[in-house]
Amino acid sequence: MTMKQLKLLIIGAGSRGNAYARAITTSPKASVYAVAEPDTYKRQIFGQRYIWGGSDHETPKRGQEFAGWREWIDYEKERRLSSRTRDDDGDKNEGVDGLVICTLDETHIEILTAIAEAGLQDIHVLCEKPLALSVADCLKVYAARKDASSIFSIGHVLRYSPHNLLLRRLVREEKVIGDVVSIEHTEPVGFWHFAHSYVRGNWRRGTPGGDGSLLTKSCHDLDFILWLLEEDDEGSETLRTIFSSGHLTQFQRGRKPPAAGAATNCLSCPIEKDCIYSAMRIYRDQHLAKGKRGWPVKIVCPDIEDFYSTGPAAADGHLLDCLREDYDSSSFTPETVASRPWYGRCVWECDNNVCDDQVVTLTWNGNTLSSGSVRGRTATFHMVAHTEEKTDRRGRIYGTHGEITYDTKTITIYSFKTCQKSVIEVPKIPPEEEKAHGGGDYGLARAFIDAVDAVVNHEWEVEEAQIEFVGCSLRNIVRAQAVVFAGEEARREEKLLKWKEWWEGKLEKAKKQQSQ
Repeated sequence: MTMKQLKLLIIGAGSRGNAYARAITTSPKASVYAVAEPDTYKRQIFGQRYIWGGSDHETPKRGQEFAGWREWIDYEKERRLSSRTRDDDGDKNEGVDGLVICTLDETHIEILTAIAEAGLQDIHVLCEKPLALSVADCLKVYAARKDASSIFSIGHVLRYSPHNLLLRRLVREEKVIGDVVSIEHTEPVGFWHFAHSYVRGNWRRGTPGGDGSLLTKSCHDLDFILWLLEEDDEGSETLRTIFSSGHLTQFQRGRKPPAAGAATNCLSCPIEKDCIYSAMRIYRDQHLAKGKRGWPVKIVCPDIEDFYSTGPAAADGHLLDCLREDYDSSSFTPETVASRPWYGRCVWECDNNVCDDQVVTLTWNGNTLSSGSVRGRTATFHMVAHTEEKTDRRGRIYGTHGEITYDTKTITIYSFKTCQKSVIEVPKIPPEEEKAHGGGDYGLARAFIDAVDAVVNHEWEVEEAQIEFVGCSLRNIVRAQAVVFAGEEARREEKLLKWKEWWEGKLEKAKKQQSQ
């Protein structure tokens, strides 16, 4: 039997779209077949890099390039109506087997809803996190897809890195520290990284409900904790309480140095050279001047390579032009300002409102053990911007027989019995994969591909392939996202939230809305 190579569509040719495309190219089971992206430059560069080749004379086939996801849906509906559709080589065009959604967060629900309404639920989906920007929308996705005959995965990449898979095996299967009592997990975002993405960048504004950086930056961290501690991947309802506190501590007008005066842009600021958040320092001095033209420089200037090809001076001038962009109260409406990033803007003069420091505390009900004793557990998660490390997650797991300390590269076990520490050898992975969430991006993409391949080429049932390769059900995905929203509600309202009562209320409300 000849195995079919899977064809995948990438929706969104930005940073995450490129990350998943690179990962997909390492699997012989699948290829990046098509791209949907409204920005012509990004779409063409992406296509030349991953789909139709890098030569100028090579062009996409019909069905490989779309100026946005709506255009692809229209094409796919038309394609299905015609059994005679052929590609440019005369072969029957079978369309794509799956798609990867890598657009801005607020568009995920719109795309998933449109796919359902178009009757395309048989296409397998990998969606970048977060799933949606509200619990209600997450439950809409669940209602629309729970009976779909297709794989659904989400960008909870921490589940899929070799390091974390080993950590979970040590904790859950080998029980090297006995029964887990508690876990402390920290995401140190990094002082300039936070300024880039959450003060100047696309994720600086919370949703109307007040959800912010915990959702956009750290929803996969809370999923990681649930994945480590809960007894089953269907999400046993033993989670008891959620509490959270957090603040925007640094990046607000009241903390602006007086010497900066009325400056709103780094290029016109009198203290730019002494400012640790200087856009010149971050993007030019620490990156472009050292020949680093990838993230974050390419986020500020997606076409930086074109300018660099004519010389470093041209690239430097183009970067400064991009950083010089600014606004005042008369030049743009607030809606226009909020619709795009401003990477040269003073960090104390931005329209940001998301927390730069937040702690979430989770508790679980006690489980009755075979001995008759009762075991409860706790976990704390800390997301903090003001760190040297950039997303180098770290933590400590406390058990009845010992404790584990970890970061993204090491795992150390301390035994209460021997009073000795042992350093566990972590699997080595290629440097390119290491940079992508410790291999999590690649692991997630391969798991998705393996699940789709099992269904398409090996006649597995969707539910069986979903659990075996993706590692969790759609219900589990939605529940993990809901824990984040619960944490944000607890922070906003300064209350201890009882999970079972809260979750059942959300489910009942969604059920009523769906029946209307």
